[in-house]
Amino acid sequence: MMAPSRMETKPVIFILKTLLLLYSFIFWVTGVVLLSVGLWWKFMLGPYMLLISSGPTNAPYALAGTGAAVVLFGLFGCFATCRGRPWMLKLYAVFLSLVFMIELIAGISGFVFRHEIKGTFLTSYSEAVMWYNGYDERSMAVDSVQRTLHCCGVQNYTSWFSSVYFPASGIPASCCVTYVECSKAELKNATLAARKVYRQGCYELVVSFIENNMAVIAGVTFGIAFSQVLGTSLACCLAHFISTNQYEMV
Repeated sequence: MMAPSRMETKPVIFILKTLLLLYSFIFWVTGVVLLSVGLWWKFMLGPYMLLISSGPTNAPYALAGTGAAVVLFGLFGCFATCRGRPWMLKLYAVFLSLVFMIELIAGISGFVFRHEIKGTFLTSYSEAVMWYNGYDERSMAVDSVQRTLHCCGVQNYTSWFSSVYFPASGIPASCCVTYVECSKAELKNATLAARKVYRQGCYELVVSFIENNMAVIAGVTFGIAFSQVLGTSLACCLAHFISTNQYEMV
């Protein structure tokens, strides 16, 4: 006959297993999302990164790599929970702790250095406008930003007057409010172009977006990071109950 203490512990272990399995599944989904965002960032946002940083960035690779690792360890967490091996659960808890520290450091760094990010964007975007030629990657990224955000130039459309592109071709057509109503001659004329192009600068819009959404981004980042504490606690508690009560999984 099973000892009373083990009789009482069995439901607790069952509940912990269920919660940890649910958590591990959510953790695995998070990994899939991170991996997808990393790949999307690399292949779809690559040109835009040239406007944000002064050189190539490894952030998409880091994000995709973290996502892939989270996917693998999410699967490992489900396997460890089903098997009920304390050493597997402890290893899973160690990994969750590492992920927690990495995400926490990344979130704090992004929040603390947000002003430097804005400064870097101003410098890089100003250079992209200055040396715009209409066909390289940075120029196409500038066009895409102006069309998408309905903006023109860095501070405003007059930023284009000092670019190498303006003397020969005027303001780029991507600044036009209505493309069909913009002519080459009008875009070369500073007075006429002012009536045809967007008046707001792109830098102001991007900075406004960063400032308005930084609190939300930081909150989501810290929320995801601290969720690892829950997973770590569940894994450690389950390992402790199994070890101390010598619970054998059927």
